[in-house]
Amino acid sequence: MITNGTVAQNKKAYHDYFVLEEYEAGIELFGTEVKSIREGRVNLKDSWCSIDKGEIFVNGMHISPYEQGNIFNRDPMRVKRLLMHKKEINRLYGTIKQQGLTLIPLSVYFTKGRAKIKVGLCKGKKLYDKREVAAKKEANRTIDRAIKEKMK
Repeated sequence: MITNGTVAQNKKAYHDYFVLEEYEAGIELFGTEVKSIREGRVNLKDSWCSIDKGEIFVNGMHISPYEQGNIFNRDPMRVKRLLMHKKEINRLYGTIKQQGLTLIPLSVYFTKGRAKIKVGLCKGKKLYDKREVAAKKEANRTIDRAIKEKMK
């Protein structure tokens, strides 16, 4: 059971997108969903955010039903509203429309007993960008191995 700290991360987002900016938002949840998140039963893998009529929503975020929840459990894939200031939402909406960026949930965590979500303003990576990042990581690993061998 997690009371404070990161519950889930979207590692695929960092692989598929360049994260330009990060924002913190609250999540509008029901009781059994909070209990399920505390158990770490949340998946952000294929989720994204959308802005509609001045409100921001997260789509595709899967929160498994709480086992002791019976009739109070909600649909695991329901669209959840995020809680942000109106000015932030309007600024994000303008940026997304002008520059063709997307909003991707990066992580879910608890702060002072409240569930929060970190949303990233992201630009999609092309295949050659992904290859370049992989090549850099491999080069760094090779260098680290060589240094470690020399130190022995």
